[in-house]
Amino acid sequence: MKAVVIAGGFATRLRPLSCTRPKILFPIVNKPLLQWTLERLAKHNLCEVIMAASPQTEIHIKHYGLKKDRIHLKYSSDPFRRPLGTGGPIKKAQKLIGNDSTFLALNGDIFADVNYTELIKAHESHKDAVATIALYKVEDPSRFGVADLAKDNRIRQFIEKPSRDSVPSNLINAGVYVFSPGIFEYIPPKQKTSLERQVFPKLAGEGRLYGCTHNGLWTDIGKPEDYLKINMVLLEKADNTLEHRHEFRARLTSPVALDKRVTIGEASTIGPCTILGRNVKIGENVKIRGSVVLPETVIHDSCSIDSAIIGEGVTIGKGTEISKGCIVGDHAKIKDKIRLARGVSVCPATEVSKNILSSDRVC
Repeated sequence: MKAVVIAGGFATRLRPLSCTRPKILFPIVNKPLLQWTLERLAKHNLCEVIMAASPQTEIHIKHYGLKKDRIHLKYSSDPFRRPLGTGGPIKKAQKLIGNDSTFLALNGDIFADVNYTELIKAHESHKDAVATIALYKVEDPSRFGVADLAKDNRIRQFIEKPSRDSVPSNLINAGVYVFSPGIFEYIPPKQKTSLERQVFPKLAGEGRLYGCTHNGLWTDIGKPEDYLKINMVLLEKADNTLEHRHEFRARLTSPVALDKRVTIGEASTIGPCTILGRNVKIGENVKIRGSVVLPETVIHDSCSIDSAIIGEGVTIGKGTEISKGCIVGDHAKIKDKIRLARGVSVCPATEVSKNILSSDRVC
């Protein structure tokens, strides 16, 4: 069976980090989101994978050099870069998918340990099903597509982002689907089509849409706080601290994850809940907690970083303080003794030479 990974969207809420990388390549515990997805697909023997992505995203993926053990990757992209919604990319990939077999599709910007095998079996158990959606229970479903699920797992009603007073349940669309070939009849060619607003409600009305509840791990990394949260959740599940702690004359407080060739200066305190990417260099007397630091970044002596996201190739000068909720874009340069107040965003390749004392974007 083939799988389609939908990797569209501009990830505007993750700027400035998404200015220089697609969301599917955001590292989660030092491994890109797409790598996690490909490994999970391979685990369920879904090795023929079609990336429905923009030409730019395709270039990023090929340049990154993902490990594709057992995975045979193909690309379906629109050279005109027209926005095609969530349904349009599936229709465009029809020739690669084929017209004679069921296939899996998933949104590339979610992290979930969905059991694809069980979802496929659930779909195949209903001979009249055109689509089966993985569903996940949340406290506030108004941000998502919501399903009204009957006892036979048929979805009676599907509403995209309903108002709080009109939600039919707290079961949301988890962004993983199994489709029969008949789905192509519901998506017009070369047009922007929303699965959630146009296709699923119609299928529900015809009684041909089913749901399968997922009870494991699930998150949409669409916002910075969600991105930080999934990193911390996975970090706490498996402490990835380097075994050779004696190599560092510093204090590492679990859980932490250190990628290859990380260096940490004397008297620094790293953690808890901190992730340092490949070739990150930390000076002396540095304090970092609750943060993700991407590869090739240099943090000089006596800095303090709390619950922030630091991009790739960033240079942070001596004595700098970076507060909660800050995001520093790739290749930015923060001068010595700078203070970034809570929630400040620094655009890529920007030099910051003065304190930023209010939540703002610095470009």
